[in-house]
Amino acid sequence: MTSAAFPAIREGEVESRFAAGLAAAERTLAGVSPTLRGLLASDDPALFSDRLVAQVRGQLEDLAWRLVEAGGPANDDATVELADRLISEPTLVRHAHALALEFELAERLAARLSLDPVLPPLLQARIASPDPETAATAKDLIAAQARFVQAQRRGELAPADLPGELLDAALSLGASAHAGADEPANRLALLERVAADVGGEALDLTHAGGALFVTALARAAGIDRDAAVLVTAEAQAPRLALILLAGGARPAAIERTLFALHPDFALPEGFASLSAERAAALLAGAGGPAPA
Repeated sequence: MTSAAFPAIREGEVESRFAAGLAAAERTLAGVSPTLRGLLASDDPALFSDRLVAQVRGQLEDLAWRLVEAGGPANDDATVELADRLISEPTLVRHAHALALEFELAERLAARLSLDPVLPPLLQARIASPDPETAATAKDLIAAQARFVQAQRRGELAPADLPGELLDAALSLGASAHAGADEPANRLALLERVAADVGGEALDLTHAGGALFVTALARAAGIDRDAAVLVTAEAQAPRLALILLAGGARPAAIERTLFALHPDFALPEGFASLSAERAAALLAGAGGPAPA
């Protein structure tokens, strides 16, 4: 079985096929943020038929309203002005886009695998831990994940849910310094804490759930979490396979993960022959195809 990510070639080694797939993946990623910024800057609502773009705009407009309100009674002019500033900030657009993609991933996994986006098996097990701190952190994360799901359904983005550097970026655009104070624990910080504690267990998608999987993927690849969310897209499947292989996952486990995410995707023949070292070299662009 072949895949669109790996077009058939007459005389190619598996590494050259992955190199071609990575090159195509890089081109796709390079166009994500510029395209989104251009769409969001338009006043024409007809351009927002795509659910993801509408979700990004909704989050940033809601964030603007919350930031303005934190400084006093919100007014429409100030909210619109701040929303325009937030939409012009690439890092905020990128983050809102990643959150929308993560929610879409959670919905797909729930529909396809009945995987609860709030309470995956890994967190169920940690709630029952005899260690009070482990159980308490799991409960905090479940509550934070429930808030995330509800917020995404409503197109909302609370300041307290932003990473610290992005909250600082929003504040630098004219928002109130009181925004984000006295809020529940940050979901991303809780995910990072649990992922660090469980190690490779979080790379088991159907056990850990999408949110923890993405956090563990970022740790394994040495990339930020927003970039890791993008890697779960079907066009990035070659990259995801190599990241998992470089991180020590077995080919059979990688195949199960990719099937859970993209049932129509097929790994190329010979994938199992690649070593973790060669996968890491391909990701780093350090090596070309092995000689015949």
